Amino acid sequence: MPISTSALLRATAMALAITGAAVALPGCAVSVPQGVQPVSGFDASKYMGTWYELARIDHRFEKGLTQVTASYNLNADGSVTVVNRGYDPAKQQWREAQGKARFLGQADKAALKVSFFGPFYGGYNVVSLDEQYHTALVIGSSLDYMWILSRSKTIPETQRQALLEKAQSLGVDLAQVIPVEQ
Repeated sequence: MPISTSALLRATAMALAITGAAVALPGCAVSVPQGVQPVSGFDASKYMGTWYELARIDHRFEKGLTQVTASYNLNADGSVTVVNRGYDPAKQQWREAQGKARFLGQADKAALKVSFFGPFYGGYNVVSLDEQYHTALVIGSSLDYMWILSRSKTIPETQRQALLEKAQSLGVDLAQVIPVEQ
């Protein structure tokens, strides 16, 4: 019995959809970049609260923003609500994005995945954190994503330099890092 044209088109469309999903889904997987070691002995409850972004590698979702903060709130299910906020001086307005983060493994290892856009996740790896949970160096899914965060709007230059040196030792291109005006 011959297959109708419409049945053939439906079968072709279904095959393309399955192939597209098979190609796209691995791209949604998040892993820690090679050579990057997230902090162990991480205490998520101590990390919660507001952090000021002091330096970053600029990307379109933050381009031009100043006074950037990231606020974290631990949820009952172990996930973390993330609210990023920054001022856009060109438009003279605040921009805010809310997302959700989940640990890649155990909650005592600072390797998470965060999503602001539905099923699409990016990496969030805390690779340096002082004992008081006052400053942090965060690397994303690749070394093209890096942030220096602090509980205060400024830190001593020696501390800033130490975090930049740590980033560079991991392979971050410091020429791409910009200071963030607070």
